[in-house]
Amino acid sequence: MNNKELTNHVRQLSLAKFGRPFRHTAQWNNRLRSTGGRFFPKDMHLDFNPKMAELPEFDRIILHELVHYHLYTQKRGYRHKDKDFKTLLAQVGGLRYAPPMKEVRYTYICQSCQQVYQRQRKIDIKKYACGKCRGKLRESKKKDTNEEAPA
Repeated sequence: MNNKELTNHVRQLSLAKFGRPFRHTAQWNNRLRSTGGRFFPKDMHLDFNPKMAELPEFDRIILHELVHYHLYTQKRGYRHKDKDFKTLLAQVGGLRYAPPMKEVRYTYICQSCQQVYQRQRKIDIKKYACGKCRGKLRESKKKDTNEEAPA
């Protein structure tokens, strides 16, 4: 799906769920990591995470951003903390938070005390030591993929 198709899809959802047109553009943004989308009040466009497009909840992510958009155009509370936002989001069935993505996690084990550490990013085991006993770390052979995002 390219940007033009995405914009058309957003326009269709806007008319179906809100009964109001979406008159601006929607585009993909590869730099988004954990967020599903963004609304930009300055020029009224929407950005979406292309990784989220693969999820079944993607339409609900679009609805979330459209709630921001339509409330802003009506000069009502469009921020997450506003009552208008929470009410309209519940009415249209949009997601409150982006669903967690599957992420590759690296597992490290202390050679002395067997303490297990999981990290999202690879670390230099020559530079870092165990936080419990200061022992040497070794990388576990397999990389885990978790359903839940790390806290």
